[in-house]
Amino acid sequence: MNAIHEDDATDEAPGWAAIDAALERTYGAVEPFGHIGTQVPYALGGPDPLDGISVYARDTPEPHWLLVGYGMSELYAKESADAEVSGYGFEFTIRVVRRDGDDPPMWAAVMLQQLARYVVAQRPFAPGHTIHVASGTFGTADTELAALAFLVDPDLGAIATPFGSLTFLQIAGLTEDEYAAAQGGNAPGVLSRIAARSTPLHLVDPARTTLG
Repeated sequence: MNAIHEDDATDEAPGWAAIDAALERTYGAVEPFGHIGTQVPYALGGPDPLDGISVYARDTPEPHWLLVGYGMSELYAKESADAEVSGYGFEFTIRVVRRDGDDPPMWAAVMLQQLARYVVAQRPFAPGHTIHVASGTFGTADTELAALAFLVDPDLGAIATPFGSLTFLQIAGLTEDEYAAAQGGNAPGVLSRIAARSTPLHLVDPARTTLG
């Protein structure tokens, strides 16, 4: 992936523009802190299914980085058979706690690309799904977080695009105990308890301990 550079979406990418418009409706005309692009687009043989990831510095409900992916939906033209749904029907988001002096979490951008590869090779994710992840996924081995859960982004929700609908699918972090408790369809309840007691808006904080 390239270093952060200015977002260069154009009118030639109506799906991309629809995502940007949704962000503007929710947060106002706020420019992203930066944009992480790919050197070679996936359609041309590159390894990264997401054509880009926008990074925003948000201050509410507490300071955090918001990363939004571009590439699980159709950005440039309608190619899938389902006229009602754009691509896989979602775009990833993740919100990471931001502390004074923090740089954007590049590990989170790497995670989004890894999850996108999983989707392309195996299956899509949906709200309520969970997945165990490897050590170091959260940028450090010194964390109790060990898994991911997926939910509809409570700020961004779902939108219509020129190529069909998409949902902003947010990624939350779980510890081993929380992951075990989330099995059997219990992820929404576990996430609600975590958000109420520790991380509002499902912010990922590698430093937090398990809530049991």
